[in-house]
Amino acid sequence: MHPVLPFEDALAGEEWRRTVAPFKMQLLKWVGNKQRFAHEIVSHFPHAFGTYLEPFLGSGAVLATLAPADAVAADVFKPLADIWAALGSDPEKLKCWYAERRGRIGLETKEEVYEGVKSAYNARPNGADLLFLCRTCYGGVVRFRKADGHMSTPCGAHAPVSADSFAARVDEWSARCRGVRFAHADFAETMTCARRGDLVYCDPPYSDTQSILYGAQRFSLSRLFESVAECKARGVYVALSIDGTKRSGDKVCDVPIPPRLFAREATVNCGRSMLRRFQMEGLTLENEVVSDRLLLTY
Repeated sequence: MHPVLPFEDALAGEEWRRTVAPFKMQLLKWVGNKQRFAHEIVSHFPHAFGTYLEPFLGSGAVLATLAPADAVAADVFKPLADIWAALGSDPEKLKCWYAERRGRIGLETKEEVYEGVKSAYNARPNGADLLFLCRTCYGGVVRFRKADGHMSTPCGAHAPVSADSFAARVDEWSARCRGVRFAHADFAETMTCARRGDLVYCDPPYSDTQSILYGAQRFSLSRLFESVAECKARGVYVALSIDGTKRSGDKVCDVPIPPRLFAREATVNCGRSMLRRFQMEGLTLENEVVSDRLLLTY
């Protein structure tokens, strides 16, 4: 059992925050990706903790920036979890998945390849197709229709990275995630594994903007708060990213936070909203700057 660390004694002011170098190499393009500011989030983590757990893995940006020696990282979305499982157990397979689909461009147009892979994915959801789609779709917005659950995002205007470039990313991420055990699991199942002195970072679907994204329709924020409370009672550190402000501060997202569950919070500037850019057909969004709240139980 890990000892409780005297982190609370160092919470006066901001002097306790660690300095964290940014890690800018994305593996997956994913809406809500925290790659650009993951180092800011990690700077609020305790200086020492036991196992790191991330139950809403998504793009893995915070995980790779932290590069923990011992970690459990999970996601409830199986095609996505399969991508991470391949990174952990067989990185060469991950490279082959991407190279095979990326190599079709030239024999067919990018749009034709994309639509073919998207049709194959919608017929049988799987990690290999999703990997190519998320790197090639518009803005990494992996959007699903409510009517049939099919991915409906159009092809992006950008050229997807080459197979060689993607392979280099896999090598870098594999090294950073050497101590990680990847899983396909519900967030509550993952969080029950946390023990005294461990750290859990949660990045759930945001209720204000992300209802069109995978799993968001079934996500229960109240259930997450119950899991956070149970972790806190066991002496587990919990950090939670959640809706803050949108539209450059003009809109405050009113999320009901249980009283006394969190000890403090920080504001993280996320830049302009890619999801809003998608919804507004690619317009430049000077007035759509987003800030997240980072809630901390310690």
